[in-house]
Amino acid sequence: LYVLLRVTFSESVPTVLYSIFEKSSQPKIHFATGGKMYYLTVENSFDSAHFLHGYEGKCSNLHGHRWRVVVDVACENLISEGQQRGMCVDFGDLKKDVKEITDFYDHAFIVEEGTLKEKTIEALNEENFRMIFVKFRPTAENFSKFFFEEVKKKGYNVSKVCVYETPNNCATYSE
Repeated sequence: LYVLLRVTFSESVPTVLYSIFEKSSQPKIHFATGGKMYYLTVENSFDSAHFLHGYEGKCSNLHGHRWRVVVDVACENLISEGQQRGMCVDFGDLKKDVKEITDFYDHAFIVEEGTLKEKTIEALNEENFRMIFVKFRPTAENFSKFFFEEVKKKGYNVSKVCVYETPNNCATYSE
């Protein structure tokens, strides 16, 4: 089975043509997607500390960031009735949900599971440090995917998530 993907641009709108076919046969399925989309963007930020276990460089040391999380959601059509008529989604709901997700990490020490010694964890707990353990290396790249999935779980059609760990550097995840 082979899959061909052709992307063309018309009036700044991508059109994607997929062809699925078996070797030595004509395409069996064709369909195209494209058209106009509405995009809404909201952002929130939080301050936290982390380190990159096993990294050779200054990020292997404990350090902090003001993480800026920028979430884009998309819709093809606006809501046609009710209070949200003319909207893609309610900005208030989207802002509230993104803030709720990201604020959980504010003023915490984010630690990849299995990267600290037990006695280090015990000492930090004795000092009442707030630690959040994650199953992934806490990079901007991994956080962009993580926040994409968390916002998507709330029912939004997420287009992409950008996570800035500095004002000039970000990682973006989209599907």
